[in-house]
Amino acid sequence: MPIELNDTLVIGISATALFDLSEADKVFNEKFKNDPDTAIDEYRNYMLDRENDPLEDGTGMSLIRALLNLNKIQPPEDKAPIVEVVVISRNSPETGFRVLKEIRRRKLPITRSAFTAGEKSSSYLEAFYVDLFLTTNEEDAQEVIDSKVCASAVVKQPPKGADKLDESQVRFAFDADAVIFSEASEIINQQEGLPKFWSNEDEEQDVPLQEGPHANLLKKLSKVQERLPGRVEFSPVKLAIMTARNSPAEMRVINTLRAWDVYIDQAFFLGGLQKSRFLKAFKPHIFFDDQDSHLDPASLDIPCAKVLYPSDSPLKELIANRLKGEGDSQE
Repeated sequence: MPIELNDTLVIGISATALFDLSEADKVFNEKFKNDPDTAIDEYRNYMLDRENDPLEDGTGMSLIRALLNLNKIQPPEDKAPIVEVVVISRNSPETGFRVLKEIRRRKLPITRSAFTAGEKSSSYLEAFYVDLFLTTNEEDAQEVIDSKVCASAVVKQPPKGADKLDESQVRFAFDADAVIFSEASEIINQQEGLPKFWSNEDEEQDVPLQEGPHANLLKKLSKVQERLPGRVEFSPVKLAIMTARNSPAEMRVINTLRAWDVYIDQAFFLGGLQKSRFLKAFKPHIFFDDQDSHLDPASLDIPCAKVLYPSDSPLKELIANRLKGEGDSQE
């Protein structure tokens, strides 16, 4: 009988998000720029020559290890795994062999993988029941966001100065608008300013916010909390919201989560304070945000991933114009 993973949290991750393959990517990109006809052969030779060399952690490694540890504590009567991880890579099976060897060397319980030899890896996410796809390829992430097949994000470079994260639990941190919730309120903020945003959110505080690109992921994580033994308050899955919202725009967030029946462990309504200061204290295994101004400072210490706007989103132009205006004002 075919296996189904509807009740399992399925994480799809590219080889370059799981392991640090930046040097190999650099070899390919430089060769492709100068001599595209031989770039694939050069990359193949590079990977084959280093087939037995260990790989360093990618940005997603701590998250993946912590998630896989959840399967060790699931109730014995619960047959479907809590978490499944699938490596989905644009490598060919030949060049991806190094990745498979590293998975075995580390004894990671990852049994499913797909190597697409340059084709879009995002095409196979629905077939694998993927809830979240982490990648370093912006084109793949954009296609996933536009198709709405699952949550997706582009991981930043691995943090260099971070303390080792506790892998006996898994900690997620999410921005609010344009990540968990839709971009509608953020468009008001960008077009009409903070006073209008505040008054709108206060007036609409009892009206649940629309779902954003990571809403279903948050709901799935909440279901994972329920499947694990013990009270949800003591779950090894910790969920936090780190948002620039503050009073009077905070009540709508809590009311929306109640309407969704989602339990959040911690919420930070920061009102413009730098998120990286709080993230460094919370120590998440991954932080999702839509703006580089929040992600870049935080990514020095914690794993971070950027949630892209849909291709037709007004926020693309609004934020680009705002940043351009900020740049012009500093000249």
